[in-house]
Amino acid sequence: MRNVEIIDSFTFESGETLKEVPVSYSFWGNLNKEANNAILVCHSLTADTNVESWWPNLLASDGAFSTKDYFVICLNMIGSPYGSVSPLTINPHSRAPYGKDFPVPTIRDHVQLHKLILDKLKISSIYCAVGASLGAMQVLEWAIQYPDYIKNIIPIAVGASHSPWCIAFSEVQRQCIVNDSDWNQGDYDSSYPPKKGLGIARQIAMLSYRSSQSFQEKFGRDTDSNSKDYEVIKYLEHQDSIFINRFDANCYITLINSMDTHDIGYPDKDIKCTIRSISQKALVIGITSDIIYPLDEQKFLADHLPNSDLVIIDYPHGHDTFLIELTKLNEIFLDWLQ
Repeated sequence: MRNVEIIDSFTFESGETLKEVPVSYSFWGNLNKEANNAILVCHSLTADTNVESWWPNLLASDGAFSTKDYFVICLNMIGSPYGSVSPLTINPHSRAPYGKDFPVPTIRDHVQLHKLILDKLKISSIYCAVGASLGAMQVLEWAIQYPDYIKNIIPIAVGASHSPWCIAFSEVQRQCIVNDSDWNQGDYDSSYPPKKGLGIARQIAMLSYRSSQSFQEKFGRDTDSNSKDYEVIKYLEHQDSIFINRFDANCYITLINSMDTHDIGYPDKDIKCTIRSISQKALVIGITSDIIYPLDEQKFLADHLPNSDLVIIDYPHGHDTFLIELTKLNEIFLDWLQ
C-alpha cells in the first residue's frame, strides 16, 4: 500500500529549508503491539518503494521478510520522482516546480527526513534495516545516527564512502545530461526534457551495474537477424528507451549528486573510527563481480564493524546481482535473521 505523509518543514544539512515536504512510502504486514517488528527496506538509486516488485520472494509467506512476522516499510528518497519531495515537487511559495533550484540532499538528509515519518507512524524501533547500493548508504547512516533505534543492519554492495571511481561514473553521466541541447541549465521545458542525455547516462550506468563476464554470457557477439545490430547494443538502447519515459533528468542528477556525498566519516574523516562505533549486529554482503563497489570495500566494512558477518555472493552478474539472484539472497537473509 502506497501512502504520502506531509512534513511541515525540513532543513537540509546544507541549511536550506523546504516547507510542506511530501514523503511517499509503501508498507506490508502489521506492526505488533510493541511496534518493534519493522523491517526497513532502503531502495536503490532509480527504484520506487514497491519492494514487492523487485524483491517479491522476500515478502512471501516463507520469505525472509514474511509479512506474517514483520511489518515491512520502504520510504521514497528525497529527489526521487516517485512521490517524495523532488525537483518535480511544486514549491509552495513560487507555485512552480523546484526544478534546478532543488537542494542536494546528503545521505543523512534522507535518513533524518524518513525518521520523522517513522515517528509519525509510531514505530518504536526497527528490527532490521536493509538496502543495497544507495539504499545501503542509508542503512549505514541509520546505524550511526540512530544506534538505539536500529537493532540490526544488512548493507549490500556498498563502501564506507563514495570512491573516486564511483564519483567519476557519476560525473560522466552528469556530463551526458548537461550537454544535451535541451538541458537549458536544468530549466528545461517539461514537454522537451533532455531525454537523449538522460538515456546515454542510463546506458553508462547499466555498464557499471554488470560485468564483462555477464555481457559475454548474455550477448556474446550475437546480432539481430533483421537489423544486424549487436544484441548488446539493442539491450542498451532498450534500457535507454524505458528509462527516459519513467525518470526525470533533474531528479537523476539530484540523486547521483546525493550518492557522491556518501562518507560515513564526515566531518571527522576518521572512517575506521566511525565504523567501529556501529554497535548493531551487521550482515555485510559483497558481490565478487561488482565493478563499481568492489569486494574490498565490503571487506573493509566487515573488518572494522565490531559485530559483523561477511557473506560473499559469487555470481557473474555484477552489481545488479542483488536484483537477479533473489533465491540466494532470500536464503542468506533467512539464515542470518534466524
